[in-house]
Amino acid sequence: MMIKNVLNSGSFSPMKEKEFKYFIYSRFLYVMALRMVGTIVAYKLFQLTQSSLAIGLVGLAEFLPVFSLALYAGHVIDLSDKRTLLLKAIIAYSCCVVLLIVATSSWMAGKLSTKYLELFFYFIIFLTGIIRAFAGPTSNAIIAQLVPRDILHHAAQLSSSTFLGASILGHASAGFFIAWFGTNTSFYFILAYILIAAFFISRIEKKPKLVAKVAGKTWASVKEGLHYVYNNKILLGAITLDLFAVLFGGAVALLPEFADKILKVGPIGFGWLNASLDIGSVIMIILLTLFPMQKNQGRILFFVVGGFGICILLFGISEFFWLSFLALLIAGMFDGVSIIIRSTILQLKTPDEMRGRVSSVNSMFINSSNELGQFESGITARMFGAVPAVLFGGAMTLLVVIITWIKAPALRKFEY
Repeated sequence: MMIKNVLNSGSFSPMKEKEFKYFIYSRFLYVMALRMVGTIVAYKLFQLTQSSLAIGLVGLAEFLPVFSLALYAGHVIDLSDKRTLLLKAIIAYSCCVVLLIVATSSWMAGKLSTKYLELFFYFIIFLTGIIRAFAGPTSNAIIAQLVPRDILHHAAQLSSSTFLGASILGHASAGFFIAWFGTNTSFYFILAYILIAAFFISRIEKKPKLVAKVAGKTWASVKEGLHYVYNNKILLGAITLDLFAVLFGGAVALLPEFADKILKVGPIGFGWLNASLDIGSVIMIILLTLFPMQKNQGRILFFVVGGFGICILLFGISEFFWLSFLALLIAGMFDGVSIIIRSTILQLKTPDEMRGRVSSVNSMFINSSNELGQFESGITARMFGAVPAVLFGGAMTLLVVIITWIKAPALRKFEY
């Protein structure tokens, strides 16, 4: 009876829609697989190279295709059946996991030197970046076709909660899997998760193409999407704030080095550090699902991004595992609030016929900034050391908040 009452409440009402449930099941498994891949590849590469620069290059390898293809991907998404496009992307990702199984096999270790094996990893991650350029924006764009408009904001919040819950399990379980089974066997589990995710998406009916306002040449369509984002000051402000905060706050990409050389914990501790941000985010998202923000969401966004930067600074100076975990946990709580506000702005401020292009612009400047931030952290760590790189990232995050507060008054005043 309690579960039924929860599902019938406003916040969970989208779960009564059968196709949205299939989407959520698929999203959970797919995102969990993505996070496991990121954790295991970073750990494996650091063990091979003993260099944080290698982790930075992984970020660059994924950033380049995501950033380069994002605008074209948005055009394609708006012209496509989003269900079929998402299904193809998930299946393509499973092929990349098969390549990772090969890359981590004992047979491959005997065939390739460490340098060539490292390059093989970069190549595979580059391929996953191509897939992400299409899969991420499609996942955001399809939600509006799965639920009625009046509960769209609840669906966006549930999608964000699912993303973060899957991230926790993916990060943490990857650490356990490395310790229990080794990297190669872990990728077999990941492959199973992805194939089950593809099955759930296949249960969703094909969706109509929203072509009314995207007919014409590709570049004209792309410019229309960019023009819309640029002229929507609230949407632009939220994207800009998150872009630079994530870019400079991406210093946590140096976790493999912190876990190994500063905190001196094994793969399980590394997995929990990786998951700590997402644990904090889910805690806050659950609280905000039960007790939604009623006003001043724009102003709150600035405060939580600033709090995130302070926590990154604390993580940078910590030499104790529990303090580092706590700093990242609280940073995740701040980020959870930010994710809810930003995802709601994205859904509410985007016309249906432009969801692919606007989501791709968001992906281009937000999601790809994670990888670019990873590269920036790798470079600064190589030049100055891991701790100065993290402290620089936290300080720059605070500076971005101050500048955006001054330059984006419309976002400060935003409420929904």
